[in-house]
Formats: sequence, C-alpha cells, structure tokens
Amino acid sequence: MPRETFHTLIARNKRNSWLLIACFMVLFLGLGVLIGQVWGHGDMMFSILVAAIAGAIAFIATLVSYFGGASAVLGMSRARQIQHADDPQLFNVVEEMCLAGGVPLPKIYLIDDTAMNAFATGRNPANASVAITLGLREKLTRDELQGVMAHELSHVRNYDILFAMMMAVMVGTLVMLSQVFMRSLWFGGGSRRRRSNNDSGGGAAQLIMLIAAIVLAILAPILARVIQMAMSRQREYLADAGAVELTRNPHGLAGALSKLSGDQEVLEVANAATAPMYIVQPIKKFEKRARGALDTHPPVEDRIARILQLA
Repeated sequence: MPRETFHTLIARNKRNSWLLIACFMVLFLGLGVLIGQVWGHGDMMFSILVAAIAGAIAFIATLVSYFGGASAVLGMSRARQIQHADDPQLFNVVEEMCLAGGVPLPKIYLIDDTAMNAFATGRNPANASVAITLGLREKLTRDELQGVMAHELSHVRNYDILFAMMMAVMVGTLVMLSQVFMRSLWFGGGSRRRRSNNDSGGGAAQLIMLIAAIVLAILAPILARVIQMAMSRQREYLADAGAVELTRNPHGLAGALSKLSGDQEVLEVANAATAPMYIVQPIKKFEKRARGALDTHPPVEDRIARILQLA
C-alpha cells in the first residue's frame, strides 16, 4: 500500500467532500420534485417549480448567513477581539502561518474560558476570524500553538468556513421542506390521490408517488444530517493535513491534539450549532462516542495517527 503524503490526503478529502455535496444536492432536488409530483397531480412543471422555490429559499437564507453569520457565531461564543500588544507571540505565530499559506491576516479573538479549544469563522480569507480559548492559549508550547493556528487557517484557506455554512443552510431548508410536506398531508391530501375514477392506472401511480414522497420526507433529513457530518469529518482531516503542509512539523499539531483530547473541562459557550466549528468536539458527552455517522469530528486518536503518518 503506497504511503500517504499531505498532498494525497488533501486531494482525497477534497474529492470526498465534493462527492458528499453532490449526493446532498441529488437528495434535495429529488425530494423537491417528488413532493411537486404529489402536490401537482403528476405535473412535472409544477414539480420543477416546487424544487425551484425551495432552492430560492435556501439561496436567500445563505445570503443572510453569508454576510452576518460570523458576527453571530463570535457573539454566541463570547469572543473578544485582541490586538498585537495583547499577545505578541500569538500574533507572530498567526502572521507566520498566513505568510506560509498566502492568506490575509485574520482578526484574532480570545474566549475567556479555561476549557481548551479553537475555531475559525468568516465567509472568505479576506473576512476571516480565528478564536482561541484562554485555557488552550495558556497550555500550548509555541510549536503546538503553531499547529493549531495552521489548522484553523487551513479551514480558512480551503473555504471550509463557507462550506459549513452552505451545508447548514441546505440541511435546514431540506428539513423545512419535509415538515411542510408532511403537514400538508393533513389538509386535503387524500383528494390529491384521486385524479380520476376512470383512470385506475393513474391513481395507482399517484398513490405510489405519495408513499415514496412520505418515505423520502422522513428519511431525507436524517440522510442530509449524515452527509453534513461526514463532510465535517472530511474537512477536519483536510485541515490537519493542511496544517502539516504549512508548519512542516506534524508533531506540533499532534501534541496539541493530544492535550486537547485529555481536557475534561466543558466549554460553556459551545452548543450544537457551533460545535462543528471547533478543532475538537467541545461537547464532551458527544466526544466520548465520536465514532458514529452523526458525529461532527473524527476520533482524536485517528487524527493523531494520520498526522504522524505524514512525519
């Protein structure tokens, strides 16, 4: 078996991420068309219209998140912006990694919490921010701090921050579409199944469509969440590989992750919405069972093993 390098790891994870997004789009459009078939009595143009309206709603929600999402996340995390004079070493490390990665210097934030964690947010490299908790800042060596900042800047450089926002909006739109459809069945759903008493074939086809739409409306949000979490795990592996590329020192990030995995303090400001953004799972009850399809982060020991393989 050929030995992996950070180049092959990055290429594979990019491929997998795009494949997951393609699967999600097929699921999203398929549900829209199928619901439109039920609502429109088999009218394909009406089905396309339903899918287009759902897509338009997702697009508007994405625009709102695109321009205001980062500020909301930083506010929820109680992060405060710091300047160079507040922490010269941290700024120097971030500046070094920005030069190595060819990205602008992001805004730097500190979260006054003794738990150990960090995240990046923003819509693109020119409007990015990185945040680190006080607990993590105090417990890392310079090499480990460099590894963590390189990981977060890799998220920025790879547009993971934008990917995560897009997926969250699309999953939310899919869940909303499924709920609207299921609720609509309580209001006149039965009459839609009876196009004509003289067209038993058409009635049977419409009934099959209805059953298929109900099944997909139930399963689609679950499948969408699985796709979203799988993509999140892929992007974490990709950012780890990117950090090795920037620092040329796998042991720095591996050491930081080892310390992070041993931290038992709960990050009070984290919640289910912001948890996927952090470098490790901040909600400890989820971290302990981080091997399922709905987990946002890969197991830390697996990440460390992959990083050390690049040494």
